[in-house]
Amino acid sequence: MTAQPSSPVDEPATPERVAAPPSRVLTAASLTDGPVEPARRRSRFGAPPRGPLLTGLAASLLMMVGGFGGGGILIRDPILTNSPLGFWRYGHGHELATALIYLGVVLMAWAWIRLGREVLAERVGGRAVLTTAGVWLIPMLVTPPLFTRDVFSYLAQGALPLAGFDPYAVGPEAMPGVFTANVHYFWQDTPAPYGPLFILLAKTVAWTVGTNIIAGVLLMRLTLALGLLLLVWALPELTRRLGGRVPVALWVVVANPMMVIHMVGGGHNDLLVMGLLATGSLFALRGRHVVGITLVTAAMAVKASAGVALPFLVLVWAAHMSGSQRVRITKATAAGIGVFATVFTLITLAARVDLGWLPALSAPSLIVNWMSLPTGVGEFVHWLLEIPFDLPKQPFINVARIIGGTALLVIAVRQWWAARDGGPDAIRRAGIVLLAVAVLSPATLPWYVSWGMALVAGAPWSRRALTWLVFFSLMLVIVYYPNGEDALYNWPYLAACAALSALGAVSLHRIDPLHLRLRSYDRPETAPDEFAHAGQRSG
Repeated sequence: MTAQPSSPVDEPATPERVAAPPSRVLTAASLTDGPVEPARRRSRFGAPPRGPLLTGLAASLLMMVGGFGGGGILIRDPILTNSPLGFWRYGHGHELATALIYLGVVLMAWAWIRLGREVLAERVGGRAVLTTAGVWLIPMLVTPPLFTRDVFSYLAQGALPLAGFDPYAVGPEAMPGVFTANVHYFWQDTPAPYGPLFILLAKTVAWTVGTNIIAGVLLMRLTLALGLLLLVWALPELTRRLGGRVPVALWVVVANPMMVIHMVGGGHNDLLVMGLLATGSLFALRGRHVVGITLVTAAMAVKASAGVALPFLVLVWAAHMSGSQRVRITKATAAGIGVFATVFTLITLAARVDLGWLPALSAPSLIVNWMSLPTGVGEFVHWLLEIPFDLPKQPFINVARIIGGTALLVIAVRQWWAARDGGPDAIRRAGIVLLAVAVLSPATLPWYVSWGMALVAGAPWSRRALTWLVFFSLMLVIVYYPNGEDALYNWPYLAACAALSALGAVSLHRIDPLHLRLRSYDRPETAPDEFAHAGQRSG
């Protein structure tokens, strides 16, 4: 279970600045002989490539239309259930709606890969990537939840305290009503595993919409979209400080199908965590350490996993203090703990809850699937031994999770110690540890990787890393069905999706990897080393 940027995204500085094609260059003659407004408009929005933009828009619209029948729909829709359009929710109509969603996923993947080629060839800049992603995202703001039903849990957990229940003591089933009726059965009796800030936000949304669950879904998605705005605001400068390229970073995390389909289309609160992590890290690098720790503490008050970044922000602060390294780290740790305790206490008091959410953090461990590496290893070992010995599965999973937790602790300590000099490297290593938390914890869901990607996206990317990024991004989109049920043990389905994801990954660097075009019409293929360091600054 789980602000509009203060200034436009800067075009990359030389040598990153992308030269406009001759047909788009404004000359003195063009300024005097013809209208200039279209050219100015193109400049304002970065002249996004039309093909990827329109393909992705068509994909979003298909998923939006299909979502009303094949997505995480209401148990009883007050608009569609008794209308002539009700067929869309059942039988052949439902199957057609689901097919539209999958067609939209394929088109979105293709649009993203085409946009990536333009970015890596330095034919478009950050503004164009942001414009394209924005067009793709707009339909996702009004679609039913896609590939998840978590937003209904959020609303129910926000409504619980309004009805006099402690969301950290009981699950949604304690409060019958429209919110509870739409919560997935797996989470009906599970207390909220989220921090006090998210409970406060969910409670505010539930109070605002009353029993209008459709309005609740839309308002919850808009509330969480604040995280996207924070991410877009922080990412350009954070990327420049980490040594990456702004267009690549925006393509990696903002235009990613995971962002479009899961984070916004699905409406996951991890989106808010991403924005707070990126913004807090940027303020820390700017030397505004109290603000940085405050924002990351707020992220932890949404999901506890974000707190992993706090020790790394302490190292950034320590680098700006005087004295020996040990003295600086000690002083920064004491100051950081003070800021954290104050901020977290104020948020908890504002939310009118207690620390009961800490025991509730074990709720995600109820999930057993192979996306968590330790859980997957435990299941695999059990599968090897089950037939000859008829052994129970849970002990294997428990042992593997203990080993995974130990490995995670070792990785975190080593990364923290390697980042002891502070600076941007500490932020990058914080992102690495957050990624490790996502895959080595007892339970993993696709959107968990977003925590680390909020920080790692701004680092330099190699050609190989981008290839794997495409593969795993596309796979993570479809390991759940559009209605929110998991597809993790449908092996033929997963094999087909893996093959298509691999084709997409290879297609990022090769125009025609299957050699389907006639030779005489082939465009020149990308040189093997053209994108070898595509995510790094040159010069």
